[in-house]
Amino acid sequence: MNAGPYPQPRADAPLVVFDFDHTLYDGDSGSHLFAWLIRRNPLRVLAALLATPVLGPMVALLPTRRWGISGYAWIGSFGLHRVREFDRVIDRYVATHREEIAQRLLPVALDVLARHRARGDRVVVATGAPPELARAILGFVAHEDVTVIGTAVGVRLGAVVATRHCHSEEKMRMLRERGHGDIDVAYSDSTADLPLLRAARRPVVVNPKRGRVAFFRQALPPGTPILNWGCRDRGGDPDGDALL
Repeated sequence: MNAGPYPQPRADAPLVVFDFDHTLYDGDSGSHLFAWLIRRNPLRVLAALLATPVLGPMVALLPTRRWGISGYAWIGSFGLHRVREFDRVIDRYVATHREEIAQRLLPVALDVLARHRARGDRVVVATGAPPELARAILGFVAHEDVTVIGTAVGVRLGAVVATRHCHSEEKMRMLRERGHGDIDVAYSDSTADLPLLRAARRPVVVNPKRGRVAFFRQALPPGTPILNWGCRDRGGDPDGDALL
C-alpha cells in the first residue's frame, strides 16, 4: 500500500539518494542524540570528558571514525542491553525534542525530496546516523515511509556501539547490498561521500563546508551544482535549483 500522496515508484524509476546530516537536517543528528544521552547522567558526562582526548581525534579521521563514534555511543548508551531498547530511547528523544528537531529540518531540502517523490522517483536516504533516528525525524514531515539505510548498531559490553558505519565506501556497499547500485542523482554535503557522488549520473553537492567548495569543484565533473539549502555556516549557491 502506498503511504502518503506520492505515486508508487516503478521498479525502473530513477534512483535518488540523499545524505541526511547537513543535507536534509541542519547539523549532525547522531551527535545531538548521543550528547543528550550523555548529558542525562553526570557520570557519563565525566566519562565523555575523560575519553575525548582519545575519541575526539578518532572521530575526526576517516579510518578511525567508526571507533570514535562507537566510543561515545557506548558511553551514552551504557545499561542498554538490546537494540530494541536503544530504538525506544531514540523515539523518546525525538518525541521530547520535537520543536528543536523540526527547526533543523531544511525546507528547501524537503521540497526537493518531495518533488522527487511526486515525480515517481525511487528515493533512499543513506546516513551515518542510526536509521531509526532518521526515520523518526522524517516522520515529522510525512516521509517516514522513505527507505533509510543507516549505521548498524549492536550491543557490546553492556551498551550500544556501531557495528557497521554507513559512511564513505561502506555506504556504497550497503546501498548495493540493498539493490541500490545504479544511482541517477545523489545529494550530499560531505567529502566522505565522494564515492556516492561519483557513482551518481548527476551528483549535487549541498551545504558543503566553505573550505571544501574548491575541492568539490576539482573532484567532480564540471558543472556539478554546489548549492546551499539553508545551512547558514556552510557554503554553496543559495539560489540554485538542483531539480531540473
